[in-house]
Amino acid sequence: MISRFVLFAILATFAVTARASDGKTRVVIYDSVATEVSPASEPSNDLWITTSDLTRATRFVIKPQGVCRDELCFPLPKNRKAEFVLKKGATTCFNLSEFAKLINQAVVTDQKNGVWYFGARAAEQNDGLASFAAPHFTLPDLNGKLHSLSDFRGKKVLLVTWASW
Repeated sequence: MISRFVLFAILATFAVTARASDGKTRVVIYDSVATEVSPASEPSNDLWITTSDLTRATRFVIKPQGVCRDELCFPLPKNRKAEFVLKKGATTCFNLSEFAKLINQAVVTDQKNGVWYFGARAAEQNDGLASFAAPHFTLPDLNGKLHSLSDFRGKKVLLVTWASW
């Protein structure tokens, strides 16, 4: 099943890349979803996109407190705001590639074909580790004395478990 998903993702990426190679289209791949975005009005090594494209491609919106998505909000450094937000008449553009650097998010780009891939943030990559936390429990030792896992907080503990099924 996983191999089919990987194959589908590769084929979808190639299809999007082929369409983006016309030079008029740029594609942002964020959270494994490919979204076509408006081309930049001026050539740049950074990815400047409109705020509407930002929301469509990433679900982030610019708010007074920062760049937010659901409950997650990243404040923009006040002394660097011009590196992230640019107003051109009635259009506001956002530098998504510089934002990725700010939040330690991996970015891979194919400038020739206009494709930008954004990987998981470091914090998202480590979120799975929280599921390895052992539940709170109390068990007796061989002498009948009760011990809780929380009694060993801050110490290395080896838990040996097994199942009979």
